Amino acid sequence: MVLIVDSGATKSDWIALGDDGEQLFVTQTLGLSPEVLTKEVIEDRLANNFELSKNREEVRQLYFYGAGCGTDRMKNFLKAIFKDFFPNAKAEVREDTYAAIYSTTKIGRQGIVCILGTGSNCSYYDGHQLIQKVTSLGYILMDDGSGNFFGRKLLRDYYFHKMPQDLGMKFAKEYDLDADVIKDHLYKQPNPNTYLATFARFIIENKQHPYCKGVIEKGLQQFVNNYIMQYELATKVPISFVGSIAHFLQDELEACLERNDLILGVIRRRPIEGLVEFHKETI
Repeated sequence: MVLIVDSGATKSDWIALGDDGEQLFVTQTLGLSPEVLTKEVIEDRLANNFELSKNREEVRQLYFYGAGCGTDRMKNFLKAIFKDFFPNAKAEVREDTYAAIYSTTKIGRQGIVCILGTGSNCSYYDGHQLIQKVTSLGYILMDDGSGNFFGRKLLRDYYFHKMPQDLGMKFAKEYDLDADVIKDHLYKQPNPNTYLATFARFIIENKQHPYCKGVIEKGLQQFVNNYIMQYELATKVPISFVGSIAHFLQDELEACLERNDLILGVIRRRPIEGLVEFHKETI
């Protein structure tokens, strides 16, 4: 059995394939980002999934693509956990950027591939290798244009009284904005980046409001400036995206790229389907 996993900060999509490439099951767990989760939390999330626990000894190969897996330390941290949970499996761990690349860009073709979901990232693919100009320092310092970026912006503007009154009242009705609740989630609970990203739904649902429209435009432009424009070939190759923010703000993203003379490639909400096709060719 082969397991293919696309793990974001919020959730992880798992697909199991047989030796002939036939799909055996599809399942989902919460995100398994090693940057923000302890060994115990990750082990619990694996153990609490029925399909994974049932088939743990049948897995021979695991291809894991995950947020927060950009360093050898994080990769080895997860490999050790997988070795214990899937005792007969050989595990390969790569950062989620590779999942984005394999699901949007053909081998041998150049392109820039971006992640815009709970977090954000951007890489250049020369047709064979991934080249990254920006090393991510996590959601507190980076993640421009992401779900947690927009969530942080909304909370700051609400508390600094910079959000229009009509929108602020609506925002307060939809979320528990008690300061103690917010601080508990941010500083005491796991996955603070995922918590921040939950507020992004509000900006998407109200994207026609002038305030939200402005925040979206500035956030996407900031992502273009800080990430995409790092590459000399930015205006020459297609730029593809994966992630929920890219999916739900597709029109705004397309307009932003057009303003910057950039070429839009493919937009996928989830890269898992493309990953399956990629790995079927190697089974």
